[in-house]
Amino acid sequence: MFDKILIANRGEIACRVMETARAMGVKTVAVYSDADRAAKHVAMADEACHIGHGPAPADSYLLGDEIIAMAKATGAQAIHPGYGFLSENPEFVDAVQAAGLAFIGPSAEAIRKMGLKDAAKVLMEQAGVPVVPGYHGSNQDADFLKGEADKIGYPVLIKAVAGGGGKGMRLVEAPAEFAEALASAQGEATTAFGNPDVLIEKYIQQPRHIEIQVFGDGTQAVHLFERDCSLQRRHQKVIEEAPAPGMTDEMRAAMGEAGVRAAEAIGYKGAGTVEFIVDGSNGLRADGFWFMEMNTRLQVEHPVSELITGVDLVEWQLRVAAGESLPKQQDELSINGHAFEARLYAEDVPKGFLPATGTLTHLKFPANCRADSGVRAGDTISPWYDPMISKVIVHGPTREIALSRLSQALAATEVGGTVTNLAFLGALATHDGFAAGDVDTGLIARDLDQLVQVPQVKFEHKAAAGMQALGLVDLDSTAGFTLWSDLRRSVHLSYQGEVFEATVQVDGPDFQIWEFPDHPEDQICAYCTDGTWVLSGDRLPPMAQAGNTITVFDGYGHVFEVIDPLDRDATAGGDLNVIVAPMPGLVKAVFAKAGDVVKEGDRLAILEAMKMEHSLLAARDGVVAEVLAAGGDQVEAGAALVRLEED
Repeated sequence: MFDKILIANRGEIACRVMETARAMGVKTVAVYSDADRAAKHVAMADEACHIGHGPAPADSYLLGDEIIAMAKATGAQAIHPGYGFLSENPEFVDAVQAAGLAFIGPSAEAIRKMGLKDAAKVLMEQAGVPVVPGYHGSNQDADFLKGEADKIGYPVLIKAVAGGGGKGMRLVEAPAEFAEALASAQGEATTAFGNPDVLIEKYIQQPRHIEIQVFGDGTQAVHLFERDCSLQRRHQKVIEEAPAPGMTDEMRAAMGEAGVRAAEAIGYKGAGTVEFIVDGSNGLRADGFWFMEMNTRLQVEHPVSELITGVDLVEWQLRVAAGESLPKQQDELSINGHAFEARLYAEDVPKGFLPATGTLTHLKFPANCRADSGVRAGDTISPWYDPMISKVIVHGPTREIALSRLSQALAATEVGGTVTNLAFLGALATHDGFAAGDVDTGLIARDLDQLVQVPQVKFEHKAAAGMQALGLVDLDSTAGFTLWSDLRRSVHLSYQGEVFEATVQVDGPDFQIWEFPDHPEDQICAYCTDGTWVLSGDRLPPMAQAGNTITVFDGYGHVFEVIDPLDRDATAGGDLNVIVAPMPGLVKAVFAKAGDVVKEGDRLAILEAMKMEHSLLAARDGVVAEVLAAGGDQVEAGAALVRLEED
């Protein structure tokens, strides 16, 4: 076994690898960019090396030569790539091995064989793995590709051959839409991967995304059963589970065998995932699944496979990379119970799932879940990297119990300092169709309006925020009294831009009456018994305060601001005349010029930030007065990009 390894990654996956390495007695070396000097993975490692010349991945975590030099300088014997960044870069693998180091993952040859979706599908057909009907050839002429799509039959899916994460992917439902969709997919693929080539596939109605976790030693492979990743939004996975609901023994055997054939066909070594598209329109059938792609690395959702099998996949990775054979044979692996993983992100769901930044002023997870996280309270969600806060993972003896535990864990998760998708995840966990196992990749899109409803604030929440603001949560025996009478006080708070006043009469150390002048009929009584405050029959929810911001952790978190009643400018509305950058990023394109007549909703610019492209739209009808940014500009959050003439 290795004595020391370098982890060429950051965030939660770097921390995840370090936990297993530490348990195995293996020392770890972290690398970090300018933005990650104080990051959690840096603090966890035995050693840490600064890499690069800036926060951008291209200037830090993608510098393979520097990473290899650091591994050698620190005495590391192997490099674990995590996922993303250099994890599926065959040139990096070659360089690692040429430097006399071990790469904790598959060979460069295996990565190359699976790196381009079109070539991989041909290889899988030869290995006897079922493949979706489509065109995977090298002819990229637009007219030719349209002809192939016409032959396959609509709807079809255009996919970047070098793609991943939903980038360079477009659904085309009619021939007239093909040309525009192709150009859009090729442009996005070029930006994301430097390769505009695409393939065309038949689009499966009521599709489910089910993948097989495989593990090989370079010669032999086993599978650790399936994961269902059908709960997606815009091709991005949201909640994953294992095993797949509705799976039959016959189909599980067929998919598992196909996954093993795929792995053994390329001499696969390490952990990998073979992804299949499944026709869920008439139940799960052994003849109703087709190969999509193979991810030649550890997947984000690997913990659910670990929980149902009792296998530590990172431990297996280290052992096999160190020259050991497969730790278990297929007949030694079995499924125990059910597991779910929900991806908790810093993102503004009501604003179209816009990635968010901010400093985490508070972060706490309940004891009844596994939380794989790369951040702590006090850490900053950076605009340079993926805005994941944590993966919330649960296990139970049955799917019903595991899903109930997921719902409880999400409800008890506390995040302060940034907006999150926590309420959205909670709505999914209680969705009737999902609970029944009636899920496909279109579920979120169909029920999006229902799922993104903002939790309603209650007067109990307002009273709780008032108690925190006035320091009335922790009272001693004399608090709350003036010399001559009971104390009556007031506080002004803001919730989602609306200012309200709350007044309290403190009748002794254990009783308060809260009133709201704008709603005199809504009165909240708070009393303390055995050291616990109760508001309208319910316990006072947990709270956290940072400066003037108070977060009440009920209903996935309600954020209040304590304001000066004389300073109402803090709640002024936005300027509809100015289109601003919602976060720091790179202006990819500007479509407006001075004098243009625009309509509400017209796309005026594209901002690239946090690994995604964001369209910036006109907030009203009007005429463009001036354009304040150009393609290629790096801008800060709030920077004005386009200004409309005054009404």
